[in-house]
This record gives sequence, C-alpha cells and structure tokens, in this order.
Amino acid sequence: MDFYTWKQLLKNLALPPTGPLLLMLAGFILSLGRRPRPYGYALSIAGAVLLWLLATPVVADALVRAVERYPALDLHQPVDAQAVVILAGGVRRNAPEYGTPAPGATTLERLVYGARVARTLGLPVLVSGSKLEAASMKDFLHTDLGVTARWVENRSRDTHENAQFSAVILARAGVHKVILVTSSAHMARSVVEFNMAGIETVPAPAAMWTRRDDGILDLIPNADALLRSQRACYEAGGRLVQILRARFQSITGLFESAPAAPAKT
Repeated sequence: MDFYTWKQLLKNLALPPTGPLLLMLAGFILSLGRRPRPYGYALSIAGAVLLWLLATPVVADALVRAVERYPALDLHQPVDAQAVVILAGGVRRNAPEYGTPAPGATTLERLVYGARVARTLGLPVLVSGSKLEAASMKDFLHTDLGVTARWVENRSRDTHENAQFSAVILARAGVHKVILVTSSAHMARSVVEFNMAGIETVPAPAAMWTRRDDGILDLIPNADALLRSQRACYEAGGRLVQILRARFQSITGLFESAPAAPAKT
C-alpha cells in the first residue's frame, strides 16, 4: 500500500464511528477474564458515550461551527481575483444514471456554488482533483451547469497537492489571485495550502453550516449528524498536522541555514 492508502486507512480507523467502536471493543476485551478489569468497563462506556454524542446534532453542529473560519462571499461586491478554483470532494466511480463517473455529493455542492460564482463574476474556472474527479467535474460543469472549465488539474490526491499542482497551471497562465471554492469546513486548510503555494486566495465557502434540527430532534442521534462530526474532526486533525508540518519545516530550515562551525585546528 502507498502513503495515501495508509492515510485513508488511518483516517477511517481513528475517526467516528470506527474510533469510538474500537474504544468500546478494547474495553470489552479488557473486561473479559477471570478478574474483569474495571477500566475495561470504563473504556466501553466512554466509547459508547462518545459515539452517542458525536451522532447528536447539537454536538455535530458545534464541531462544524468550530472549524469554519470564513464568512460567505458577497457576490454583490466587486472581487479582486483572476479565476475561480473549485476543489474536488469525492467521485462516484460508476454512476448508473449518468453512465460515467459522476461528482460525489460534496463535490456537487462545491461545483454548483463555484459555477454561480464564475457566472456572476465572469471569471474562468480551474477544477482540481484526481483523474476521475476532475473529469467528472469538467463534464458536469459543462453539461449540467453551462460553465466550461478553462483549466483541469487532475493529478492531486489531497489538499496539499491540489494547491501545488494548481499553482503550476495558474502561474503559467499568469494567474496569481483566485477565488477558492471548497466546503466551508475545509476552507481553512485549503487557504493555507494555496497561500504557501504562492497563490493568493479569496475564500468562497460552500456548504456552510445551517441549522437542520430543532427542539428535541437536536438531541436525538442520527447518521447525518455523525457524518458532520466525522468531517469536522477530520478537518481539525488535518489543520493540526498542517501546523506541525509547518513548524517542522521552519525548524529544519533554521538548521540548514545556520552557519557551519569552524573547523578545529
């Protein structure tokens, strides 16, 4: 398995629902035997409570709001940018109703809003994702939304590569400032990556948080809330990794730039 397969495997093991379930399983195993371990019961209960909370709308919404950093873009005001960049968020490899690969739900949210931004402001579009993601994005934009992507970046497998590979294409076209369209929770990491790649960004978050449940339903666990918690936890973890990576690079750069000690005579 390559690095990105390991990355996806670790993500799925650590994030809900698998993470809390593994915690419950570890507690159950520890509680077995001739002398049950009290902390085994405690781990099982902690895993169950954590899973319940993460699947509760009120908790999921709080987590999503915590990772959202940017307000909605005001399309009624002039925007200083040269292009619109839309990031992929998944693909349906075999979509029977389309007969071809089609954008996943998250990608669709970004595409629909990105198309609106591009049409309103009259800016060219770059789509960025894997080979299948980018192809499906380009096709959906043209066929269903009436927008033609001027540039297609189809080699990236994560946000870091989205920024690095897109920056090369944009630099060749003389583009240095873009409107970046991605999910609101994903925007903070994306802006950092694009800025580090030398592309100035104007955030245009899609799929921003809105209240979905009211009253007693806000306290009843459901699958949609668990998915929102999973995404929020992933973005928080990704942002932490991003910060640690930047600090590591600054430390290694400091050592590389330090003058060599004089040789002893």
